[in-house]
Amino acid sequence: MVVGLTGGIGSGKTTVANIFKQFKTVEIYCADDEAKKLMNTSVEIKSKLIDLFGEESYIDNQLNRSFIASIVFKDKTKLNALNAIVHPVVKKHFKDYLNKRSGKDYILYENAILFESKSNLKCDIIISVFAPKDIRIERTMLRDGSVKKEVENRINNQWLEGKKLLQSNYVINNFNNKDLDFQVFTIHNILTKKRV
Repeated sequence: MVVGLTGGIGSGKTTVANIFKQFKTVEIYCADDEAKKLMNTSVEIKSKLIDLFGEESYIDNQLNRSFIASIVFKDKTKLNALNAIVHPVVKKHFKDYLNKRSGKDYILYENAILFESKSNLKCDIIISVFAPKDIRIERTMLRDGSVKKEVENRINNQWLEGKKLLQSNYVINNFNNKDLDFQVFTIHNILTKKRV
């Protein structure tokens, strides 16, 4: 079973995924982390990104993330072009990953743009992590050292929260971390049919 985990930037997906890590019968795949690795290791992705954004896309053979971000979060066409290069490679990587994993209760597939990339179609269950926009902006600014406008640009390139929540089987509210563990344990117990 594939369980999608998503949520807007700064919602706390990674915090939630880290709670799921304590379950030994769950395997976790983070699409964002794998995409970052693949953008540095895949010859196919590298050559296409250099064609699209120029030689400045890589410094010392490593993706120039700030350079790419400064372009794509202001230009939806360029963002779509970037996604068209990276997503098919990540999807294939995930498919290979699934084929090598068996005997687990489920695979937790963490993906910030689960719906936007249509990866939700590969999931049996979807969990969305929700936090109000002002909290998400504040968290992201603290985490990335970015300014409010940059965070808002990134939020504007993701689906609206309400649209995600309506298409999710479960919603984890992450306003404060007080009952985060309880929410994760409850969902895990339902998915594995254990009593809470």
